[in-house]
Amino acid sequence: MQDHVYKVVEIVGSSPKSIEDAIATALARAGKTLRNLRWFEVERTRGHIENGKVDHYQVTLKVGFTMEDA
Repeated sequence: MQDHVYKVVEIVGSSPKSIEDAIATALARAGKTLRNLRWFEVERTRGHIENGKVDHYQVTLKVGFTMEDA
C-alpha cells in the first residue's frame, strides 16, 4: 500500500437551497483549483435569516487532498 500525506484546508460554501447544496457548491469550486480531493468534514453550519425565513445556508468544511510527489 502506498503511503499518503494529506493537506487540509478550510472552505466555506453557501446556498439558498439547502445545506447539501452548500456543501456541493463548495466542493465543486474547490475542485477547480485543488487536485486529488479525498474527503471532507463539516465543521460548522449556519444560516442567514431574512424576514423571519431562512435566506441562505452557510457550511464550513475541512477538505483533505493527497499531496503529490516532489
